[in-house]
Amino acid sequence: MNLNYVRIALYGVLFLLVTTLFNLWDKEHSTSTNQATTSSSSQKEKDETGIPLPSLPTTSGETKQTQATSSKTVLVKTDVINAILDLKGGNIVNLNLPTYPESLEKKNSPYQLLSDDPENYYVVQAGIRNANAVNEPIFYQAQQTQFELKPGQTSLQVILNGKNNKGIDFKKIYTFTKQSYLIEMVITATNTTSSVWEGQGYEQLVRKNVEKKSSLMNAFNFSSFLGAAYSTQQETYQKLSFKKMENHALDQSSQQGWVAMIEHYFLSAWVPINTEHENLHFYTQASEEGLYSVGIFRPVKLLEPGKQMTQVAKLYVGPLITRDLEKIAPHLDLTVDYGWLWIISEALFWLLEKIHSVVGNWGWSIVLVTVFVKTLFYKLSESSYRSMAGMRKMQPKIQALRERYGDDKQKLSQSMMEMYRKEGINPLGGCLPILVQIPVFLALYWVLSSSVELRQTPFIFWIHDLSLPDPYYVLPLLMGLSMFIQQRLSPPPPDPTQAKVMMMMPVVLTLFFLNFPAGLVLYWVVNNSLSILQQVFITHRIEKYPPKSKAK
Repeated sequence: MNLNYVRIALYGVLFLLVTTLFNLWDKEHSTSTNQATTSSSSQKEKDETGIPLPSLPTTSGETKQTQATSSKTVLVKTDVINAILDLKGGNIVNLNLPTYPESLEKKNSPYQLLSDDPENYYVVQAGIRNANAVNEPIFYQAQQTQFELKPGQTSLQVILNGKNNKGIDFKKIYTFTKQSYLIEMVITATNTTSSVWEGQGYEQLVRKNVEKKSSLMNAFNFSSFLGAAYSTQQETYQKLSFKKMENHALDQSSQQGWVAMIEHYFLSAWVPINTEHENLHFYTQASEEGLYSVGIFRPVKLLEPGKQMTQVAKLYVGPLITRDLEKIAPHLDLTVDYGWLWIISEALFWLLEKIHSVVGNWGWSIVLVTVFVKTLFYKLSESSYRSMAGMRKMQPKIQALRERYGDDKQKLSQSMMEMYRKEGINPLGGCLPILVQIPVFLALYWVLSSSVELRQTPFIFWIHDLSLPDPYYVLPLLMGLSMFIQQRLSPPPPDPTQAKVMMMMPVVLTLFFLNFPAGLVLYWVVNNSLSILQQVFITHRIEKYPPKSKAK
C-alpha cells in the first residue's frame, strides 16, 4: 500500500471534518433569527390518551410589558437569579442570570433565559388545575411586590395565595437558594367547599421556536440543539426537536423522570417529586401560534370537602453545568451533550478542570492538556516519526526504483515494499499521528463548544474569549505555518499531483480555521509545534545513529 495515498486519504478525512464543523459554525453564527414554523395540524385539546392538555398561551395581538413595579407581577432577586412571577397563574415568566453576561461587550446585561415577550416567548408553568376545565386561570396575591435575598440569608421563600372560581384555595411556595439555580416549588390545593373537586397537577415548559440572535459571544456546537428533552424509566435521555414535536406528540407514562428545554449553554427543567410512586404522564404539544411545550401530568385526584392535596417539584433554570445537574436528577447531566466521543470529551474536560483549578486560566489549561496528550502518545508518535524519518532517508533509493521500473506501478510498489521490509520500515507508521489527532480534535471541539465554563474566558494578550475566533488571525496563521513545516519534514509524495494536493492542505485548512474558536486553534498550534520538535529530535537521532538494516 502506498503511504502517500493513505496520508492524502487521512488528510482528506480531516479536511471533510473541518469543512463540516465550519458549516455548522457558520449556521450557528448566522445573523438571521429563525422564526418558528407553524404546525401543519391544528392544536388539539386532547392528546392521544384523551387527557385534556392545558392550553398554550397565546401571544398574538398582545404585547406584554412586564414591569417589576406592576401590581400583577412579583420581582425576585438572588445572587444568581433575577425572576419575575406573573400573579395570573403564579408562574415565572421572566428570568435572567446576572452572573452570565450577554456578551463581553455587554458585561452589565445579564443573559436572558426566560421571557414573556411574544417574539421570544419562553416560560415555565406549574399548577393544580380543574381536571374538568382546560382554561381556568388562578389569580394569586403576594404580600409584597419585591423579594430579595439579603446578605447572610441562605434561602428566600416567595408565597403566593389564590382561589379559583370553584372556591378551591391554592398556595404556591417558591424557595430560592443562595448560589443555586435550583428552585423548589410546593403547591397545595384545599377544598373549602361542600362538593368533591377533581384536581390534576402539572408542570410544563413552553417556548417559541426562535433561536436567539446569534453573536460572536456564542461558541459553535457540533450538535448545537434547540428543543425539548425528557427522561423516564424506560428512556434515560431523549431529545425532541420542534419538528418532531409537531409530527409526533410524546405520550408516555413513568413513575420517575424529568422534562427540559435545552439551548446552547443553558437549560430549564422540571423534576417532579413523586413520593407516592404514581404514574406520571409525559407529553408534548405544538400550537398554531408556533409555541411548543413539554410537560408532565400528575394523576387526577378526588379532593373531598375539607381535604388538601400537595404537589412538589424542583425547577432548574440556569447553565449546563454537569456537576450540578447530576445531583438534581438521574441522567439530567446528559443534557451537556459531548457527542458520540463523550468518553474522550468527559476525560478531557475533567483534566481541563483539574488543571484550571491550579493555573486559573483556561487557555493555559488547554496548552497543558495538549502537552499531556502528546506525552501520553509519545511512544506511538515516536514510532511514527521513526518510520517517516526512515522513509525520508530512503527517497534516493525510491527515486532509483522509479527510474528503473518507469510506468510499471505494480513492480515499483512490490520493490518498494520489499525494500521497506528489509530496512525495517513500516510504510503506514507515519499516518498514526494524524489518526491520533482526529478523535482528540473532535472531542475537544465538543468540550469547547458545549462547556459553559469556557464561555467568555480569556487567555492572554488579545485573546479575550477562547470560544471566539482570534480577532487578528494570529493563531490560525501559526497553525498553517506549523502544518507547512510538518509537510516539509515529511517524505514528499512521489507523484507531482499528490505533492500539490499535500502542499495546498495547510493553506485550505488555515482559511477554514480563521473563524474557529481560539481555544480549538490553540490546541492545534501547540499540538503541531510539539510534533515538529519531536519529529526534528527523532530525525536527528536517526541520522546520527542510523538503524541497522535487516538485509543480509
